[in-house]
Amino acid sequence: MRHVDFPAASRPLSRRALFSSLVLPLALGACVTTKEEVPVKAPGVAPSDAARYGALTDGGYSIPGVDPDDIKVRNVRQLVKDPTGQEPGTLVVDPKNRFLYLVQENGRALRYGVGVGREGLEFSGTANVGYKREWPSWRPTDAMIAREPCRYRQWAGGMAGGETNPLGARALYLFKNGKDTLYRIHGTNEPWTIGEAVSSGCIRMMNQDVIDIYRRVPDGAKVVVLSG
Repeated sequence: MRHVDFPAASRPLSRRALFSSLVLPLALGACVTTKEEVPVKAPGVAPSDAARYGALTDGGYSIPGVDPDDIKVRNVRQLVKDPTGQEPGTLVVDPKNRFLYLVQENGRALRYGVGVGREGLEFSGTANVGYKREWPSWRPTDAMIAREPCRYRQWAGGMAGGETNPLGARALYLFKNGKDTLYRIHGTNEPWTIGEAVSSGCIRMMNQDVIDIYRRVPDGAKVVVLSG
């Protein structure tokens, strides 16, 4: 029989070569792992910041600690460059960005995260702290009762201060030209609402923050509430 010489590209593979060509890629493929995408979790608050929002007892009442998962880093009380241009000692509420600033010396300000009133319920303009109260009582306004009677009518006679009171541990009452504006800077027992537009026109803070600002701000302090 005549011997046929196959070109190199078309020669039949030897059994060993055939085994290598089939098995080796499979073996290599088995060594390759697909990287599973893991969602990146937003950085949480620092332990030192979380500690400032821990549980405490105040005036005979218990204030629960705020769950660190409920605190956004932007809402933690912090010293920042003053963006307001107001004089030291002025409180400035920025409803659009959900911040309250207490202006300090040397171009700095203490910034707090706040919850603000829903659209159409906000106060804006310049006022003063008419007076302050620890563990204040609360009564919904007539407008609130008319707007949501099922929710507010039961408190038409008022609610005593305490752990379930919606004004929380402290309240600063805003007056304009000697008249009560019916707007407050106050605490809340719903800290997860900080940074949202949920309250009925008032400016709510975490209880730990409103206690802090209560100590720093005297009666008569100037308050500027920017337009939302």
